[in-house]
Amino acid sequence: MNVKRASIFVGAVAGFAMSGMATAEFQGMAYQNVRTGAEGTTYRIYAILDDGDRLDAVAGNGQQELSMTSINGFYQNANGGPTSKEINSNFFAFVPSMEWDSYVTVGALYQDGTPFGSNELNNVGMQWGNFEAGGDLFTDNGTWFVTPDQDQGEAILHSNLEGDVTGAAFGVLIAQVTTTATGGIDGTFSGLLQGKDANGDTWQQNVDGFQYGGVVPAPGALALLGLAGLAGRRRRRA
Repeated sequence: MNVKRASIFVGAVAGFAMSGMATAEFQGMAYQNVRTGAEGTTYRIYAILDDGDRLDAVAGNGQQELSMTSINGFYQNANGGPTSKEINSNFFAFVPSMEWDSYVTVGALYQDGTPFGSNELNNVGMQWGNFEAGGDLFTDNGTWFVTPDQDQGEAILHSNLEGDVTGAAFGVLIAQVTTTATGGIDGTFSGLLQGKDANGDTWQQNVDGFQYGGVVPAPGALALLGLAGLAGRRRRRA
């Protein structure tokens, strides 16, 4: 990839600010329940956009932290990795459980770029250790991204969606996660999203506490969940 162009783009993402940016293209967050097996329940999480729009980056900073949580932890396969660049689908025949690894991405499912022609995902400032050990993912100074010339950031049609949007809609995959929750919501996603609309204008969106999977708990359970998340965040930042 063009390193100079990537450096300029990352610099822009590091300075995320909501002022002056369009947000109308963002339609909400959604997820698919892909399957339930020995590893847990696998979900794919999407940013839902208008047809013709694209997503370039998922980020966190001091104003909007990025977090991806799971109530009972994430399944992590020893043969996988934290991003789709480490998911070699040629290995699935030999290590079937690798297909259900938990990882982040923009658009592409695997190292080969499926369903696009290539996978040019990059990341800056991300610390993957806790996530790769099965814990939550957190950053207030990091991003995973593609440059705006990469096809994998383009919104494509997805079906069987749940969340802010249900049924079929255009969107961009940002993560696959496998969890072992046994009731209530399985986890949450928060972060900053940035992309371009069909006219080439940049948009940004704050996402705070999108819940994926299961049934939303009663208010008392939500309060306990919030306290647990706060305690986990304090441990990570200590």
